[in-house]
Amino acid sequence: MTALTDAGPASIASERAAGPTGNQDHLRRARSEAKAKDGHGQRGKPGQHHHKGAKHTPRHKHRKRRRHHKHVVPASAAPPVSGLPGAPAPPAIAVNPPPPSSTPPPTQSASITLAQARRLLWRAGFGPTSGQAEGLAGQPLEQVVQSLTRPSGPATLHGPEPTDDEGHALEPADQWGEDHCWWLDRMVRSDQQLVERMTFIWHDWFANSNEKVDSQQRMLDQNDLFRENALGNFHDLFLAVTTNPAMLVFLDGIYNDKDEPNENYAREMMELFSLGADRGAYTEDDVREMARTLTGWTAEWTESSGLQNFRFDPARHDNRNKTVFGQTGKWNYEDAVRLCVSHPLHASFFVSKLWSYFIPTPPAESTLASLQGLYTSSGYSIRAVVEAILQNPEFLEGPQLVTPPVVYNAGLLRAIDRPIDTTAWAWLSAAAGQQLFYPPNVSGWDFTAWLDTSTAKARWEIASYVTAKSYPNPWPGEGEAQYSASETPAEALASALAYWGTPSLSSESLQCITTFAETCLRGVAKASWQQSPYRAIRQNALRMLIATSPDMQVS
Repeated sequence: MTALTDAGPASIASERAAGPTGNQDHLRRARSEAKAKDGHGQRGKPGQHHHKGAKHTPRHKHRKRRRHHKHVVPASAAPPVSGLPGAPAPPAIAVNPPPPSSTPPPTQSASITLAQARRLLWRAGFGPTSGQAEGLAGQPLEQVVQSLTRPSGPATLHGPEPTDDEGHALEPADQWGEDHCWWLDRMVRSDQQLVERMTFIWHDWFANSNEKVDSQQRMLDQNDLFRENALGNFHDLFLAVTTNPAMLVFLDGIYNDKDEPNENYAREMMELFSLGADRGAYTEDDVREMARTLTGWTAEWTESSGLQNFRFDPARHDNRNKTVFGQTGKWNYEDAVRLCVSHPLHASFFVSKLWSYFIPTPPAESTLASLQGLYTSSGYSIRAVVEAILQNPEFLEGPQLVTPPVVYNAGLLRAIDRPIDTTAWAWLSAAAGQQLFYPPNVSGWDFTAWLDTSTAKARWEIASYVTAKSYPNPWPGEGEAQYSASETPAEALASALAYWGTPSLSSESLQCITTFAETCLRGVAKASWQQSPYRAIRQNALRMLIATSPDMQVS
């Protein structure tokens, strides 16, 4: 539990457990009450979900897709803005993929350039700190990539510990939004940026929302599981997720028993986690048989502590033969994971989905074949595939990719070396379309729809909050320094760019911002008393224009 130890969130103390008989009665009542309703993940108020007499969530066999979480401010003004750079198509999973190949995937042999280093740090982490990209430029690409994929020991978190607005330590297990800020802090301060980025990817891949899990501590524990297995073996990660308490609650694993199998996890473990839909990888019979394979998990429930003591109960497991993917045996949950990972269509699914988090266009057929071969020959190594993707020419020189809201937020904070000192990031990020620990549904976030007229405004607000504690004060108080009264437009632009670490801007963006710097004070700042404050205002505006430019929304 390295992550939880590093950040210090307190564990929730265990209370006295209910007896096994009473607990099973409770689970059966909940399952029976659930039949009358439908709608995966739709909960009542926190704290009421597992109390006697309360209405329980549906333990259904079919889910609703793309339901927005209540904390996320939906885009009501317009559909996603057209023509923006880096808006990828949904990940394309080939129905008839090529067979795995032993040919190594293509890589770039030249040293990494400054532009490539910046892209790498944004896509395989959360943006560069001041001078970081420049320090990597000119180094061998493989060496740079392996510095990210092969960290040594536990992560070090550099800088001040995160606090709320009053300077108090965060309570991520107990306070709304402080779980989001606790993880955002790790994104900002961790020296193992790719590990944290992969943790972020797995949170979307195996999407669970605390709206249904209803325990910030369970979500933090799952987050730690993702971090510990971030670059390890996918089979091991998949198995650990299958028996993780947050997942057992979110997809109703604790309500899946031999007398009445629940198909929720069985379906999603194939469709979303390992094989893909509409590829001919599985049938409805496979879903039903897989549900029987996964029976046996349960938990105890008490009035004081809710669900606890998650465990496998052999008495609830269906020990009879099941036939999954044409293979018959007395399978259990471990076999369920093995059968999915060894399926002929799993490797192409895994490679294509993982690729889509880093590159907006699907891999060429030859690259797909090579990556499948690398994945299977390495024993399902996540690290091996990630290293190959990050050295692929398509990653380094291909189309731009829209930066997710949380990554954008973390990147701005890293650029100016600002710690987490407010919990506003939780609601600001939600307004931009992404609150950590609250994906909209089991499919995760829609990475193709990050920018529209509502969420773009939210990004402006994020940038405004990021700069709020370091902006030049146009009207300084007694003892405060006056801003330059003679700064030229060129000097103002250079200063604003340096504030953000001199990011690369397109010629169009640079021209627009330069024109603003040159013209915004014309005919306005005439009196001598206006020279300093108006230049300070110009500087603040330039910083905002750079941070919210189209170039800063993509990598």
